Amino acid sequence: MVLAELGGSITRALQHMSNATIIDEKVLNDCLNEISRALLQSDVQFKMVRDMQTNIKRIVNLEDLAAGHNKRRIIQQAIFNELCKMLDPGKPSYAPKKGKPSIVMFVGLQGSGKTTTCTKYAYYHQKKGWKPALVCADTFRAGAFDQLKQNATKAKIPFYGSYMESDPVKIAAEGVERFKKEKCDLIIVDTSGRHKQEAALFEEMRQVSEAAKPDLVIFVMDSSIGQAAFDQAQAFKQSVSVGAVIVTKMDGHAKGGGALSAVAATKSPIIFIGTGEHMDEFEIFDVKPFVSRLLGMGDLSGFMDKIQEVVPHDQQPELLQRLSEGTFTLRLMYEQFQNILKMGPIGQVFSMLPGFSSEVMPKGHEKESQAKIKRFMTMMDSMTNEELDSTNPKLMNESRLMRIARGSGRQYKDVVDMMEEYKRLAKIWGKMKGLKIPKKGEMSALSRNMNAQHMSKVLPPQMLKQIGGMGGLQSLMKQMGSKDMMNGMGGMGGLFGGEK
Repeated sequence: MVLAELGGSITRALQHMSNATIIDEKVLNDCLNEISRALLQSDVQFKMVRDMQTNIKRIVNLEDLAAGHNKRRIIQQAIFNELCKMLDPGKPSYAPKKGKPSIVMFVGLQGSGKTTTCTKYAYYHQKKGWKPALVCADTFRAGAFDQLKQNATKAKIPFYGSYMESDPVKIAAEGVERFKKEKCDLIIVDTSGRHKQEAALFEEMRQVSEAAKPDLVIFVMDSSIGQAAFDQAQAFKQSVSVGAVIVTKMDGHAKGGGALSAVAATKSPIIFIGTGEHMDEFEIFDVKPFVSRLLGMGDLSGFMDKIQEVVPHDQQPELLQRLSEGTFTLRLMYEQFQNILKMGPIGQVFSMLPGFSSEVMPKGHEKESQAKIKRFMTMMDSMTNEELDSTNPKLMNESRLMRIARGSGRQYKDVVDMMEEYKRLAKIWGKMKGLKIPKKGEMSALSRNMNAQHMSKVLPPQMLKQIGGMGGLQSLMKQMGSKDMMNGMGGMGGLFGGEK
């Protein structure tokens, strides 16, 4: 994952500071220098790194701190805030309104994934109830219209373009006008990729903008652009009024620090990130959860949103009831494994959990984790209803385990491993007993019934320690601006590299 290396380096720097016996100026400077090196190596602009270091030193004045202050937490909070400032220009982008025609124009370098991103953006809003349409004003790249046509047809989104007309300005004006008449409320204009050295193409982009009269111009940036990000983003901003940034190819292994530079250059917020080639691998970008994941502190609200996406609405009340009872069966484990597999790449999902910095799950580990889940599910397919629904571990004697191994084509040891995982999860699930159930039984209401004390019992000790104990957990919940917590599935840390 892009920025995984950066996140790991920052986490290590914070860990070195936490391990220090005494927090003094030298420890603070060593920590900041280590973080600064990591940011520079990740292609973040030098001035941004220098400003960040200066700001933190100004905020964290160790000599003025009275005795009893938690210096580690104050430093960590300052680093968190400064990284957030890097990614947050302090003003929101234009937000399209459903039912009212909005025109959004996409610009960016050649090869940044602009055309694919246009369709993803349209598809995302279509699922939310908008009526989007796509206009291909890219007449420079051969096959651009074919690509947009293919993507739009697959997503069942209306599109406009021409094989005959070579003037992108005319196409943009005609397409926008047509879709306004068809009462589309999100008209997306795709433009040719261009480079800041190409003056004629930049003039053409300005003319397309004048013809389309966009409410929002989005700069699409490939996460691997590197050191050139600031200058390129600034050039686009000077030609058209860029109001938002989308970063693509965040599923790769590029350094990715250029994304931070692009925000500084355009003074515009990142609104989405592309995390893969598929249409639904497209996420809303939220600064605080992103930085929290970068620092290995998790994104509990994002994890909760994922849970709500994949747990069928009609199953949510029953799940909460089971949480309240603290009863965990093998069938329930099976169901939760099914939900996890629906949540997308396991690394992305579990990077939302505190303590799961990207380096906890080394390259290749995701496939192993997914394979382990599927093996467990195959073994459970060979169980009887009595075995799946029982809460009595003594029921699963040696003869039953042997039968399950034979029925699933697995080794006896594999079935024993699965039962050990079940016992561990059952113990964590049991700690949720007594959780007050919301009236409507909705998953989102769970957050209002959990506090840091309850959450601390659920999190594995390794995670709780990395967050900074109870104080750190309370601080994290406050930082995130909500108390959205996970629903007991966070205890699956041991299965995916956490502490057992």
